[in-house]
Amino acid sequence: MKIAIIDADIIGRKNHRFPNLACMKISGFYKEQSHYVELKLDYSDLENYDKVFVSKAFTDTYIPEAVLQMGNVEYGGTGFFYDKAPPLPYEIEHHIPDYHLYDDYIEAQESKGINKNQYKYYADYSIGFTTRGCFRNCDFCVNKNYNKVTLHSPLSEFVDSSRKKICLLDDNVLGCSKWKEIFTNLQKIGKPFQFKQGLDIRLLTDDMCQVIFKSKYDGEYIFAFDDISEYELIEKKLQLVRKYTDKSLKLYVFCAFDRKDKWDNEFWAQDIFDTFKRIELLMKYRCLPYIMRFEAYNTSPHRGMYIAIAGWCNMVRVYKTLSFREFCIKDGKNLSRHRYMVEFENKYPSIGKYMDMKYKGYSNMGQD
Repeated sequence: MKIAIIDADIIGRKNHRFPNLACMKISGFYKEQSHYVELKLDYSDLENYDKVFVSKAFTDTYIPEAVLQMGNVEYGGTGFFYDKAPPLPYEIEHHIPDYHLYDDYIEAQESKGINKNQYKYYADYSIGFTTRGCFRNCDFCVNKNYNKVTLHSPLSEFVDSSRKKICLLDDNVLGCSKWKEIFTNLQKIGKPFQFKQGLDIRLLTDDMCQVIFKSKYDGEYIFAFDDISEYELIEKKLQLVRKYTDKSLKLYVFCAFDRKDKWDNEFWAQDIFDTFKRIELLMKYRCLPYIMRFEAYNTSPHRGMYIAIAGWCNMVRVYKTLSFREFCIKDGKNLSRHRYMVEFENKYPSIGKYMDMKYKGYSNMGQD
């Protein structure tokens, strides 16, 4: 058969820099069956293929509706079905990914002068899940229908010995009873590894810290601070972490989601305050916040503030050197950013203490 595989995110999104694991597994399976497989980078001439597989991870990635109606097209992924995405057939899900699916695409991008490092996940990493699922049941999460964490794949199923590093996509590996065995096996392989979705800081124990922070970890340790109601717990865990490492920590700060489902002016204002309060705590422990906005922020009367806060925090060099206020007034070309800040502060003057806090002004574990 002649098979086309379409990673819709690299077609429909600017600066997309992560391979689609499902596409690589599908390619690996069919190539092993001696079928012709091609990564298709547009939606033309699809009728010339026996099968066309389309996958996307993001719900807002555009795909022509006519493509999805074609008889030879199959599509799937969280971008289509979110929390109800059907799994791949077992024999495909547990097939080693085709790590060469994107080779021609990467070569073409590099020929345009794009830095090779931007495609490191395509070229340098083995990618997979050692576990699947989570027990948190967060309403906003793609894993909200799971009730537990279960083992999914042994490392041998997706780790390529020729690749320098390992990227794990597990949703909550520390929630698995076999977490220590997983880390031990990763350490035995000896390659730098990372859990790209982050680790659940709320579950950390001394035993976990001793294992995690002695590992050959790749890049920043990533956790999450999703809910202001867990403020005291998160601080205790940050204190625990700082007993074991001074290395850089990044925490996803999820905002613009109303757990009470009211979505009124009181919620929107309080959520801005709560976001800043979490950032303040992270500054205290020399951590980097990464602002994750629920899509409803687009309907907020403070949409501009959400954009400005993300712009400040998500650029590390800016966050480390400027206060939010300095960031908003620094760029004369972005007058709207300054206007959003002024309007919000005029309406809620007590926000000012957060607007002037600076990363360098906070102590780490009581030390300047």
